[in-house]
Amino acid sequence: MTKTILITGTSSGYGKAMAELFLDRGWNVLATMRRPDPGVFATTSERLKLLPLDVTEADSIDTAIAASVAAFGAIDVLVNNAGLGLASAVEVTPDSTVREIFETNTFGVFATCRAIIPHMRKQGGGVIINVTSSAGIAPMPLVAVYAASKCAVEGFTESLSHELDQFAIKARLVEPGYAPTTSFTANGGARMQGLIPADYGSFAQACFEKMAHYPTAYCTEAEVAEAVFAAATEQGSKLRYPAGADTKLVAALRWTTSEDHYWERMREMFSPGRAS
Repeated sequence: MTKTILITGTSSGYGKAMAELFLDRGWNVLATMRRPDPGVFATTSERLKLLPLDVTEADSIDTAIAASVAAFGAIDVLVNNAGLGLASAVEVTPDSTVREIFETNTFGVFATCRAIIPHMRKQGGGVIINVTSSAGIAPMPLVAVYAASKCAVEGFTESLSHELDQFAIKARLVEPGYAPTTSFTANGGARMQGLIPADYGSFAQACFEKMAHYPTAYCTEAEVAEAVFAAATEQGSKLRYPAGADTKLVAALRWTTSEDHYWERMREMFSPGRAS
């Protein structure tokens, strides 16, 4: 029986790559975005449905889920991928920007999960995959608001995995690293204007230069899509799926070494005047 996946934020980047991979592997794909654009995907298929979905609007979520069930009869996997990027100094980041980030990255995830759980519970199971970030494992400078929005989802998903296990519903995390080719910077460009003031200039420049010479390769869209496929299909109780060499590096540093060693390595990377 053909399985069905609903993915949020498929207009570009990770979400688009996920949709294309699952479609290639024979799944029914519900590709959602705020304003559906048929030109996003080079192929057409009866197994691909484009739907409008704004994760910050409850009615939009409910409508998209109802349309998805009407189209394919069930939703086996939900991927919460829609998200906004932000690099900023906290002291100049206005409340309106903080709330905008959390409305999509955090509260939007909560809302779609609340909406899909009754459907999955009644059908006897399913998988919920929440896409976070390596910044949720090892927060870097100048992404405090973004990291907070993703750390909240990390804790939420871990708790949810216990809560839903009784209903044969798996809640899992896919944790991408930094992919410069994605829309993280593009969709945050206007939002970031003026949010790294002159007093932070030399520090920010040093951080960006060190990120440009990261000790591993950055993750790719294909690696994230493969991690999502693994999270959607693997049996067992695995919760976290790091995607990309950069995420795997910080995950190992955070979870398999001492706290002192972790902090020393992070300070080497980001503290002014410290060698990397």
